[in-house]
Amino acid sequence: MGSTKYRYNKFQVLSNRTIKIGIGLLVSILAFGTIGYYFIEGLSLLDSIFMTVITVSTVGFRYVGHEPTEMGKVFTIILIILSLGSLAYVGSNLGRFIFDGELANYIKTYRVDKRIAKLKDHVIIVGYGRNGEQAAMELSENGVEFVILDKRDNVISRLRENPELLYIKGDATHEDILDQAGVHRARALIATTPNDADNVFVVLTARSMNPGLTVISRASEIESQMKLKRAGATNVIMPERIGGQRMAKLVHQPDVVEFIEYILLQKTQDVILEEITCRHLAQRFVGKSIGELRVREKTGANIVGIKISGARYVFNPDPQMILSRNDQLFVLANREQIMKLKELMQSND
Repeated sequence: MGSTKYRYNKFQVLSNRTIKIGIGLLVSILAFGTIGYYFIEGLSLLDSIFMTVITVSTVGFRYVGHEPTEMGKVFTIILIILSLGSLAYVGSNLGRFIFDGELANYIKTYRVDKRIAKLKDHVIIVGYGRNGEQAAMELSENGVEFVILDKRDNVISRLRENPELLYIKGDATHEDILDQAGVHRARALIATTPNDADNVFVVLTARSMNPGLTVISRASEIESQMKLKRAGATNVIMPERIGGQRMAKLVHQPDVVEFIEYILLQKTQDVILEEITCRHLAQRFVGKSIGELRVREKTGANIVGIKISGARYVFNPDPQMILSRNDQLFVLANREQIMKLKELMQSND
């Protein structure tokens, strides 16, 4: 599966290349020394390998067989110089790999990959700018697992500092990167890059890989809104438009705006607006009215709206409205009251 593959980013390519070059140099020197002693000094294959090893390792026990010829001495000098240069190259790169933090980053990346491979019903955040960071904070506060995709080195360096964050360095317009992020197992994707063209490609790619995915995208230009919708975006958000509308409403409806923001954005969780599906509604409530649930009396929660069969919204629904398992309830309550309501709706007692 794509999610279990290593991320072939710049860091890993360089590290792997350094290791391969080091191994290649070592094998080449051993082969060069063995062939040289075999033909120049007429030693056996085993003695040639032995001479090469003790020369390269600078152990130097003794010269095997007979005293070296003039040509053999020159060859030994060349072999020592080549081996010292190769060992210095391998040693310096290995030291940089360890002491410059590359090894630690490699281990962190490996562990993050393993955690991502186990995710299911998570959210993928594409781009970790201001919008992406706010989305991550909101998901984290609500206990929703997520993976961040970004191709910028400085952003990835910042993400590595937080051991709780899951991230992948790469271009989300590529299928292999989305596959690594578990797009086939994800519940939603949020595209927050400032470039509308990139967002269109991300949405199009993600939608083709997972048709049932909820896709939320940012848009900077009005013209991009329809393009993103056609590409498969479930919802398109324009931060500039929302910001302008909010500022205008603060002029003539300041208390309404603050009240709604308190419900949706406050951190204390004293009261929240929650969406509750009727998919698991107990059989005894199917075909019954909202009033027959006696929600306010039994749980203290308030039903402020309903989405009927995924199509039509009704605000402040009539108590006589009949419920079905295709409906969604919008409830204003605290966490404890919401838990009581879910238990009530699913109980057959």
